[in-house]
Amino acid sequence: MYAIVKAGGRQEKVAVGDTVFVDRIDAAPGSTVTFPAVLVVDGDAVTSDPKVLSGVKVTGEIVSEVKGPKINILRYKAKTGYRRRQGFRSKNTRVKITAINNVRS
Repeated sequence: MYAIVKAGGRQEKVAVGDTVFVDRIDAAPGSTVTFPAVLVVDGDAVTSDPKVLSGVKVTGEIVSEVKGPKINILRYKAKTGYRRRQGFRSKNTRVKITAINNVRS
């Protein structure tokens, strides 16, 4: 069983026990977070109906906060001597998926 969830402006494929990196979540390590499901696949059954998915809850536990890969930004204009260099590392949160539950039971 796996689910596609919305996490930090993107969609991630998750299953129970997976560890995913999402955009920074402002919460302490060890706390619980929930993600809205976009699609759930359970064997041959594929669920994409929004009414049914509103009852599906994907929970995870925050493991740690990490930095993403370094991105180098270079600006250059020929013949003018204009050069600018800038770096960026995004802050991400590592989340371990603990359960995919159907709330309506």
